[in-house]
Amino acid sequence: MKTLIVIPAYNEKDNIERVVDNLIENYPQFDYVVVNDGSKDITADICRERGYNLIDLPVNLGLAGAFQTGLRYAKLHGYDAVLQFDADGQHLPDYIQPMIDKMKETNSDIVIGSRFVTVKKPKSMRMVGSYLISWAMTLTTGKRICDPTSGMRLFNRKMIKEFALDANFAPEPDTISFLLRNGATISEVQVQMADRTAGESYLNPYNAAKYMFKMGVSIILIQWFRKRKES
Repeated sequence: MKTLIVIPAYNEKDNIERVVDNLIENYPQFDYVVVNDGSKDITADICRERGYNLIDLPVNLGLAGAFQTGLRYAKLHGYDAVLQFDADGQHLPDYIQPMIDKMKETNSDIVIGSRFVTVKKPKSMRMVGSYLISWAMTLTTGKRICDPTSGMRLFNRKMIKEFALDANFAPEPDTISFLLRNGATISEVQVQMADRTAGESYLNPYNAAKYMFKMGVSIILIQWFRKRKES
């Protein structure tokens, strides 16, 4: 399965070299592309100096736009699968092959690297949003996703085409829920994730709460008005 690792990066100067060098040195069987999402720091400069495979966006499009750029690149170059991979070092490449194996075994459209397949989700304030989104997805689709907010996701060729061509498809839980409700097959693989060691996450408590509310409203209400294009 010809797989591309898409790495959206925004202001990740402290992490990008470590993340990409690890892939190059230890996982050379996988292709990758860094999508610099209009970073204001020297992320793009580091990528150019190191000779990384880079798409350098002139403005910040956000995660959805950056990832869609990577998916269009994958579609253009005939990839069978795309892995969404964070530039902050939290996603561990040890789990890439197990996710690919799961996709082959189950013929799934999407495989999620989940923290909570065999590990119980902690009952903490940090996990409240995850619990609510899981509940909303189960309520509207009849199916349970253990870790709906995981950003480590593998998409097959059919999904590459859909995400690349539909501007309304963002790599977010509401789109995953929408696809699940409309017949997409989704599997999960147990993974571990590392803590961010440098830089700052966009999801501070305020932004995290706003994000969870937005996802919940979209899953419960808005997705019923969305339409899926025939691929």
